[in-house]
Amino acid sequence: MLKVRPREVAFGKFSVQVVSGPDQGAVQVADAPELSIGTAAGNHLVLTDPSVSRHHCVITATPKGYLLRDLDSTNGITLAGFRVGTAYLTPGATFGAGQTLLHFDHLPEEEVREPLGDAELSGRVLGQSTAMRRLFAMIPRIAASDATVLIEGETGSGKGLFAEVLHQQSARAAGPFVVIDCGAIPPTLIEAELFGHVKGAFTGALQARAGAFEAARGGTVLLDEIGELRLDLQPKLLRALEERSIRRIGSLDTVPLDVRIIAATNRDLRQEVNRGTFRSDLFYRLNVVRLRVPSLRERREDIPLLVAHYYRQFADRADPPAELVERLVHHDWPGNVRELRSAVERAVLTGDPAIGEGGVAGPREGGDDEGALRPDDLDLSFRQAKERTVSRWERAYVKALIRANGGNLSHAARAGRMDRNHLRELLRRHGVTASES
Repeated sequence: MLKVRPREVAFGKFSVQVVSGPDQGAVQVADAPELSIGTAAGNHLVLTDPSVSRHHCVITATPKGYLLRDLDSTNGITLAGFRVGTAYLTPGATFGAGQTLLHFDHLPEEEVREPLGDAELSGRVLGQSTAMRRLFAMIPRIAASDATVLIEGETGSGKGLFAEVLHQQSARAAGPFVVIDCGAIPPTLIEAELFGHVKGAFTGALQARAGAFEAARGGTVLLDEIGELRLDLQPKLLRALEERSIRRIGSLDTVPLDVRIIAATNRDLRQEVNRGTFRSDLFYRLNVVRLRVPSLRERREDIPLLVAHYYRQFADRADPPAELVERLVHHDWPGNVRELRSAVERAVLTGDPAIGEGGVAGPREGGDDEGALRPDDLDLSFRQAKERTVSRWERAYVKALIRANGGNLSHAARAGRMDRNHLRELLRRHGVTASES
């Protein structure tokens, strides 16, 4: 597990060995906090068992222990005879992936150390939690390279800020920073937005126009919400990244690329590869350097720091009342930092952050909460706002369902008329445990 020290974090190496199955005897020792298992070539432990998915599961070293997580695999993972979505592994544990049986062990005598950064990044991102300080320490060396970066994290967690900081600290800082939101642009326009077009290429193309890759020459392109990119466009993007050149729509001439690529997504693209909604070859091309921005509920110790920062910003440098900080610390923040910022601004203006209990939006003026719509939802695209609202509703529903059934998953699944494994997946997706419900 992770051990936190003043200027570094350390974890003991761990190993996974195949004890039965086609790859019996294969061993992989993790020298990073995460070890991935599957049949795809990009995994740390690559298996040949046809019952194992391309991206089957991952083991992650956390402060609480070693967390095993299923990646929406076809045949799942089993532990102690039960199918599980997530579970903490103890040394000597044996678990199944498809028809393959694997043995987990901890190697405490072999320790890996990682540095921790300061409590802020370029004056743009704040965080005193271990998770954020680990990211802060990584940014300078990642920015110094020209490698493609994949940033994962929930909506509102700050992925765009990290992308901007990477650009600002890079050798391309004097060049443009161009953002393409793959989820907000209409499907019929996204190709032209990326690659540009010549005059007359299609109806309405009255003049030639450069796309994002040309407009960002010498700088950085952020492909935001890359998981929303149409499947038929993914090969074209892959070709552009591989060949470092593009062709405008309607042209046979190639244009060389001189940009750095950063992609961001609120999905786990490994799961999307398993579902067939994202190409595995494009995933590997984007996943050169992977950064995962933690959700706010995963770093609650940062909430007082963020509340104080935003309160001083909106209240002319005044300190926030202790009771406000206490209330906000216990909120679940499905909209993450973006939602927190809006709540603090409302508290300064009205004296009430207008949040409900347990992460559910409180009613709005007149008693109508309009489907849990919040003022800061209007800062999002329709798709993002809808996704966030549905996520809030799902989280509130499963928490209430578990609570109403005394924490019993089987009873709750029957009451909700859903499969028990599906309920487990909803709990995992929304960071809810039976005990906290």
